[in-house]
Amino acid sequence: MTAGGRGRVNIMMEAPERSRSFNFSSEELDSSALSSSMSIDRLFPALLECFGIILCGYIAGRANIITSTQAKGLGSFVSKFALPALLFKNMVLLDFGNVIWPFLWSILIAKVCVFFLVCILTLIVASPVSRYSKAGLFSIFATQSNDFALGYPIVEALYQSTYPEYLQYIYLVAPVSLMFLNPIGFALCEIQKWKDQGNHQQSKVVIVGVVVLQVIKNPIVFMVVIGIIAHFVLHQTVPVFMAQFVDGLANSFGGAALFYLGLSMVGQLGKLTKSTVVTLILLTTAKLLLMPLICKDMVDLLDKRNTSDLNHSSLSDYAFLYGVFPTAPSVAIYAVYYNAELEVVTAGMVISTFLSAPIMYVSAWLLTIRWTDPQRLMNSLQNVSFNISIVSLVALVWTIAVMFLSKKFKRLPHLFTVNLFFAQILTCIGMILWNFVVKENNFIGQVLTFTLLCTSLYSTFIWPGLIALSLVLLKSEDLKVSPGMLVIAGWGIPALITAVLLICGEKMFGVIDAAFFYGRAQIICTTFVVAFSIFLGGGSFVCLSRGSWAQNVQTEEVNSFDSPEDPLIENEPENQTLFETAPPPRDQACLICDCAPTQPLPDMIISADMSSTPTTQAGQCESRCESTDCLLVQVEELQQVADRQVARHVLMCLLLTVSLLANLSICVWLLFNHNPGRLYLELLFFCAVVNYGQGLLSFALFGLDKHLILLPFKKRLYSLWYGKQEEQPQTDLPEEIRMTCTQFTKYHKQQCFHDIVKKRRCGKKTMVDCFLGCELVEWLLQVGLAQDRGEAVLYGTRLQEGGVLQHIKQEYSFQDSPLYYRFLA
Repeated sequence: MTAGGRGRVNIMMEAPERSRSFNFSSEELDSSALSSSMSIDRLFPALLECFGIILCGYIAGRANIITSTQAKGLGSFVSKFALPALLFKNMVLLDFGNVIWPFLWSILIAKVCVFFLVCILTLIVASPVSRYSKAGLFSIFATQSNDFALGYPIVEALYQSTYPEYLQYIYLVAPVSLMFLNPIGFALCEIQKWKDQGNHQQSKVVIVGVVVLQVIKNPIVFMVVIGIIAHFVLHQTVPVFMAQFVDGLANSFGGAALFYLGLSMVGQLGKLTKSTVVTLILLTTAKLLLMPLICKDMVDLLDKRNTSDLNHSSLSDYAFLYGVFPTAPSVAIYAVYYNAELEVVTAGMVISTFLSAPIMYVSAWLLTIRWTDPQRLMNSLQNVSFNISIVSLVALVWTIAVMFLSKKFKRLPHLFTVNLFFAQILTCIGMILWNFVVKENNFIGQVLTFTLLCTSLYSTFIWPGLIALSLVLLKSEDLKVSPGMLVIAGWGIPALITAVLLICGEKMFGVIDAAFFYGRAQIICTTFVVAFSIFLGGGSFVCLSRGSWAQNVQTEEVNSFDSPEDPLIENEPENQTLFETAPPPRDQACLICDCAPTQPLPDMIISADMSSTPTTQAGQCESRCESTDCLLVQVEELQQVADRQVARHVLMCLLLTVSLLANLSICVWLLFNHNPGRLYLELLFFCAVVNYGQGLLSFALFGLDKHLILLPFKKRLYSLWYGKQEEQPQTDLPEEIRMTCTQFTKYHKQQCFHDIVKKRRCGKKTMVDCFLGCELVEWLLQVGLAQDRGEAVLYGTRLQEGGVLQHIKQEYSFQDSPLYYRFLA
């Protein structure tokens, strides 16, 4: 890469017959211009102030210095007194003459786009049981930013000395969003309440009236309207007699709101379940990736004023920073009011808040750093790609070894996952080779290395969509597609596109970045591959989600505590010959029943009126099972072998699809912007990390096999740490676990034992009283000890930690799955 005499940094060298290039202009972003557009010196202190106060609030809540009840009082003061006063004051003092209306419309259009995108996707994907409340709350979550408590101090730190008029947009955008977008979300939540009533007592007119009344009663909306009226009546001046009163309330907002935000974060991440992780990833992506990109693009499209490029760029960058502001805590209040999706909203608020801090800081830093040598800049990008490729390569070698040693590569969808891992390995190898080849003038070596790198990288783009499609096909009984067809598509499509690029494209001389080696043609090809995979993966996720809730509805309709035919349940004497192919009992089959009688027990059967108590009797387990001959253990191992690990595959495909959205943004950014701007660099480095660091994600999800690595390591570590004292009861249990165990043992254990515990064979002559984890989850839901399956799993985990129940081999924590557990004495 070369730098021209005019100081332009060419990201893609011009073709001989073309005059267009994608570049940054250091003339337009020199040090003097930077000093007049943004002040980075005050950003870190502002972030430290905001997140320091949040941390103080969190510590106060975690240490129980301020209880949750007391925190509600602080929240009421902030939302009903301090914030309305702040809005009233600023609405009165607002100078509409300095408002850049295209910027305002751009932000509003961006919010509307994200709002309806989230709303429509949620209505399509979510279960019919709660789709309207989810659509309303998730749409509000993705669009209502924490503008006043967290956003305003940061904007003030960056623009107070250069563009002070930017601060007033905070007070213009937020209330309009509250008045126009939030009512739509409230209406959807009211519709859900109306549908849940069953008898439909409220008419549609009443629902509309309730929503309108709720909006009018909102102190924030009310004071904004009053403030705008007072703006014209009082001629932009707060009367002297009430100025100090309003100032006192308004000035109390900043610290109190941040402190309350910290209080509201206590204990929220502990409520996360597997079912909410996917939703959180999508909502966080919409809030922290889609929103800022759309805000910036809308400003670029709509702001056509005759101003300097510096002012336009500054406004566009401000739009991006505004889009990164995290979700407001008030969304959690809406979730509590409608009693819907509280776990997702509160956990998402915490995650988005702490993810937004590094994004804002890095973005602002890139906008203010002194422009360096372009060659050093691209060398830094190359070094980042090279270093992450080495680390990722090591992780992938380990992951593939685990897949082969565990023999999962023979099953579906792991067969396709292994192909993805090989594509990722080839991508890392290609990048490592490219780091050396690009420094030499060996044209043939560069082309060969580029062919390997481009084909494998495109393959990593294609495989997430194909794996998601394979999960849909595996779940459907009607659709049958040969696995070989998907393998051919996963390698054939990237190879075909790379071949077309090599034949029709034109090499850009002097380029060291492999992403632009063939210029605009390569960008177009990348856009096609990424868009195709996103479309394929997105459609597959929709089908998977709709299939999941449809299956859940069917399961609920036929569900009962009498589980399907279990070959290990002792129902009738003639059933004793089941599992005759199992190995003969050795030392009474397993240690779990060493105390069992040695004679056959044909008279011990499952009955609805069994009078057994949950105390240890003859034939019951006194220690964990250590034998591989135990029939219960064999059944669990067969279930684990047959496990397709759908949740892990979905999570992997989802995260890779999010990275594809970043790649698509880069391509669109380059295709439609002559000067991409400095924020493009942030996206460029991010894509380099996620493209060449995919192996780290693969290792995290599939490189730590439970049976091959984790369980042996856990057992070894446990034996080294505790020795023979592992069976000693715990005496330092948290109060929450102790209370749960006491409540269950005293009031519910006997009834639960009667309802779900069954005698199952663990050997030819031995049986044990046990139950399935999923059976206990269903029981907890039925009796009302848990509101949903995630809460039931948490309840069962507390019982296990408190010594009320345990897995038959003590290898698994409590899970909502067909694993065998037993009650202790």
